[in-house]
Amino acid sequence: MVLKILRRRKLEWADPAVSLLNPKLMNAQTQPAVAEFPGTHPMLAEASVRNSALAVIDTEARAIAALRDRVNGSFLLACQLMFDCPGRVVVIGIGKSGHIARKIAATLASTGTPAFFVHPAEASHGDLGMITHKDVVLSLSNSGETDELLTILPLIKRQGVPLISMTGNENSSLARLADVHLDVSVPAEACPLGLAPTASTTAALVMGDALAIALLEARGFTSEDFARSHPAGSLGRRLLVHIGDVMHTGDKIPLIDGTASLSTALVEMTRKGLGMTAVVDAERRLLGVFTDGDLRRHMSPDLLTKKASDIMTRNPKTIEASMLVADAAYFLSQNRISNIFVTRDEGEEHYPVGVLHLHACVQAGFA
Repeated sequence: MVLKILRRRKLEWADPAVSLLNPKLMNAQTQPAVAEFPGTHPMLAEASVRNSALAVIDTEARAIAALRDRVNGSFLLACQLMFDCPGRVVVIGIGKSGHIARKIAATLASTGTPAFFVHPAEASHGDLGMITHKDVVLSLSNSGETDELLTILPLIKRQGVPLISMTGNENSSLARLADVHLDVSVPAEACPLGLAPTASTTAALVMGDALAIALLEARGFTSEDFARSHPAGSLGRRLLVHIGDVMHTGDKIPLIDGTASLSTALVEMTRKGLGMTAVVDAERRLLGVFTDGDLRRHMSPDLLTKKASDIMTRNPKTIEASMLVADAAYFLSQNRISNIFVTRDEGEEHYPVGVLHLHACVQAGFA
C-alpha cells in the first residue's frame, strides 16, 4: 500500500529522505502545496481572482455601512413589537431570503427571543396554523413582491398579527402591508450580473443580527441564559456543569474520626481509592485532610504509633458544590492537586459533602 501511494505521488524509494523511518518528512513531501496559486487555467489569472473577490467584499461592506442610517424609529418599533410579543416571532421567507430567515429565527431563539421559521409555500398548505394571534411575523423579501408571501399575508393580517417586513423596496406590496418596514435595500449586488442575491442577503442578515442583539441586551440576557439553550456545546458545559453534578458523595467520601489510628486512615484511603481522607470531629466538622503525601513526609520508625490527626494537613483547601467544574479544574491545576474536598461552610466551620477528583473534570471535558 505504501509503495502504491508513493508511486502515485511520483516518489521513489531511492530517495533516502523519504522513508517510513522519517514519517514527518515523508508526509511533508507527499502532501500537495496548498498555499501556492497554480494559475493553470487562463480564466483563473491571479490578479483577476483577487480583484473579483475584493470587489465583492467592498460592495457588501458598503451595503452594511448603509444600514447605520436605518437604525431609526422603524427599527425601534420593530424591537418593541418583538420585545412585547407574548408568543413567538415567526420569520418567513422563500429562496435566498428563506435561508436568511432561517438563520435570523435561529439567532433570535438562541438569544432569548422565542422564534421559529415558517416556509410560506408550506404555510399555504397547513402550516399557517402554526401562527397565532399572540405572535409577531417578520417577513423577508428583497423585491417585496414574492407571490407566496403575498398570498398568506392577508390571512395573517386578519388574525391581528403584527407584521414586520424587511425588503429592498419600501414601495413594494409587502412594505405597504406591514405595520413596520425595515429598509435593507442595497445600491448594487456584488454579483456583476446584478442577479444573484449577494449584498442584499448580507444586508438582511446583518439587520436580523442587529434586531436579535438589541433584544438580547434589552432583556438582560446573560451567558448563563445562552448556555441553557446550548447545553451540548462547550459553552453549555462550562456554564452549566457544577461541582455538585460530578463529585463523589455519600459512602464514596473518605472520612475518619479525629481519634482514628494511622492504620485506620490507610484502610479508609485504600478502600475509597482517592489517596486521601478527611479527618472530622464528632459533629462531622472538618479538622484536616490526611493524604498519601502526608504519609511520605512523616515517614519514621514510630510512624504507625501515631494518629492520623497528628500528621494531617490542617486548614486544607476546600471548594463549594455550587462552583463551576470549569473553575474547579483551573483551581486544581493552579494548585497542582488531583482531588479536593467539597464542603458546606458555616462561618469558619466546614462540613465535607463530597470529593472532586481531577478525573471527574477530565470526563466532563474541562481538563
